[in-house]
Amino acid sequence: MVVGVVAVSIGAGAGTSIGLFSGYRAGRVDAILMRVIDGLMAFPSLLLAIMVVAVLGPGHIQTMIAIGVVLIPVFARLSRAQTLAVRGQEFVLAARALGAKDVFIVTSHILPNIAGPLLIQATVAFSGAVLAEAALSYLGLGTQPPTPSWGGMLLEARDVLFVRPWMAVWPGVAIASTVLGWNLMGDGLRDLLDPRLRQGQP
Repeated sequence: MVVGVVAVSIGAGAGTSIGLFSGYRAGRVDAILMRVIDGLMAFPSLLLAIMVVAVLGPGHIQTMIAIGVVLIPVFARLSRAQTLAVRGQEFVLAARALGAKDVFIVTSHILPNIAGPLLIQATVAFSGAVLAEAALSYLGLGTQPPTPSWGGMLLEARDVLFVRPWMAVWPGVAIASTVLGWNLMGDGLRDLLDPRLRQGQP
């Protein structure tokens, strides 16, 4: 759970900053940054996390960084798309006409208006981070003993699966219920924050 929170914070913080800057500046800067993001997205998520862990070495902190790096392109793409949709709105143009600084416009006008989709994505990304941490720990690349990890528990239960199957059942149930719970929370937040869904529109 700690890995999920820290990894999502890293991915959301860095990715949102890149997306905001890229979407607001547009032009050549946007094109260059998005090609870098496209390069990261070309790698499968788990493979990219394994590559980062292979460079940094296995461990708790390294796992957080690896999963956070994997999440950066997701938040960067989403925040860029939302920024492009908002930057041409009348209230942004009015703020720019009144002489507001770019930093003020981004933090006070654009970011609050794109926070809803980012929050929903964060809940979905958290469940993905939990799965990624469990997978890395199961492969022996994630959280190392004696720090507890559901993936590490599954790894330990593998050798006694037919003798003590409950050793694998309970970590699996914990992972599944956590992922399901956060996905349901994401769906609920989407319904809550989307005015069209609140009004019963398709």
